[in-house]
Amino acid sequence: MPELSRFFGILIKLIYSDTGQHSKPHIHAYYGEHNASIGVDGELLAGSLPVKQLKLVVAWLAIHEEAVYAAWNKAVRGEPFAPIDPLR
Repeated sequence: MPELSRFFGILIKLIYSDTGQHSKPHIHAYYGEHNASIGVDGELLAGSLPVKQLKLVVAWLAIHEEAVYAAWNKAVRGEPFAPIDPLR
């Protein structure tokens, strides 16, 4: 699962061709023992993150929405994608 971004101890990844379990565009976020699948629109699809970290991920998604959609489209085609700047 390639890394898309990393900030404030949160790791964001995309899975190539990951349309089986969640058909909507989404990322996988990891923070300590927590992990979640979150739609690019900010909807929590599965798992959980602490509230503060979830808000940070949703803010990052809002700022980088176009880039995340572009990376998602490449990932589902099995193509490599570039990392996206972290939240600062």
